[in-house]
Amino acid sequence: MMLPRISTNVSVFDMEPEANPLQLFLQSIDKFKSLPEDTLTLPSHGKPFTGLYQRIRQLHDHHRDRLAEVMDACMAKPCSAADVLPVLFKRKLDLHQTTFAMGEAVAHLHALWFDGRLRRSRDAEGVYRFSPA
Repeated sequence: MMLPRISTNVSVFDMEPEANPLQLFLQSIDKFKSLPEDTLTLPSHGKPFTGLYQRIRQLHDHHRDRLAEVMDACMAKPCSAADVLPVLFKRKLDLHQTTFAMGEAVAHLHALWFDGRLRRSRDAEGVYRFSPA
């Protein structure tokens, strides 16, 4: 979960379509604050590192900034998960990356929805769209 350079994939999956995994992820990494700050962290990807508290702050900052960008997009117009893909991911994504990216887009929308900042409605085509609450 604690990767030295990138954020782990935090997604909503089909087996739990109403989940709020971003909130759970951020709460879970805060539990590492009970460890000493100079704890050697052995990530599942990348090299071991120290500076655990700094990395926790970076991850919170990263997701706070992404949530703000998603909120801004939804304020401009009601957005689906597909609509927020280019907001969250600036580079071109292949099909494999798009699958993970959609899960992350839904996770960010759900975090704002569960927090009461967005409301969710289903359009005539059956697509969930999120707009300010």
